[in-house]
Amino acid sequence: MDKMNFCIVGLGLLGGSYAMALTEKGHTVTAVDVREAAIDWARRRGIITEGATDGFEPLLERADAVVICLYPDIAAPWLREHQKHFKPGVLITDVCGVKGHYVDEVQSFLREDAEFIACHPMAGREVSGVEYADCAMFRVANFLITPTAKNTRRGIAFAHALADDLGFARVTELTCAEHDKVIGYVSQLTHAIAVSLMNANDDPHLVDYTGDSFRDLTRIAKINDKLWSELFFANREVLCGEIDAFTASLLDLREKLATGDEAGLRALFVKSTERRRLFDK
Repeated sequence: MDKMNFCIVGLGLLGGSYAMALTEKGHTVTAVDVREAAIDWARRRGIITEGATDGFEPLLERADAVVICLYPDIAAPWLREHQKHFKPGVLITDVCGVKGHYVDEVQSFLREDAEFIACHPMAGREVSGVEYADCAMFRVANFLITPTAKNTRRGIAFAHALADDLGFARVTELTCAEHDKVIGYVSQLTHAIAVSLMNANDDPHLVDYTGDSFRDLTRIAKINDKLWSELFFANREVLCGEIDAFTASLLDLREKLATGDEAGLRALFVKSTERRRLFDK
């Protein structure tokens, strides 16, 4: 990608990791955040050149590309309010975990001389804040691009080039509806299961008994309640369907166990092992 001037809006874990990777690639990176401490931390470490908590209009006016790293509920309103400060031809992208009506909403009000290309970096940690930024987590992760009919070849090419400069291992294009369906299963359902596992037993001594399997399964139960509540509700219909399908699968396993169906139980183990091996390639 040609060297560009990026403005990161929301300098948290993902925004900070984007800034780190893009700066390493030689791009100019500025940032907007509500925390002065986040701006100062990033500036001192050289992952942004400038940042602001208010009076940030000049940063937007100079940006060739704007990356929105805000919670889902405020991303569209922020864009609607501040798009008047974007330079003509600006490319806008995001990191939002649910696309749904949000992408349509943004593209419906966005200026004609700006383009929004929605993306989802499938990377994260069980911590928040720019202080934990680490672009190394992108190297084994997937990057999802969700173009619509309103996107141009330029915008889609930019998204692919962005993923490459960030260092993602794999890049996939899919529709917004396909995205929300698959994310409901591989991301939101897994978080729902981890949360349920931690809430199903209140024994305070579990930490003294557990092995790696329980720790691995519940790693993501340390969850940002505000962010994940928004994501769950934004994709409620899909997630409820995935929970129902998972419940049916778990009850099928229970039935085989309760009735002594050893062959059936082992068949489930064989199938799960075969499917999990696909992730090891």
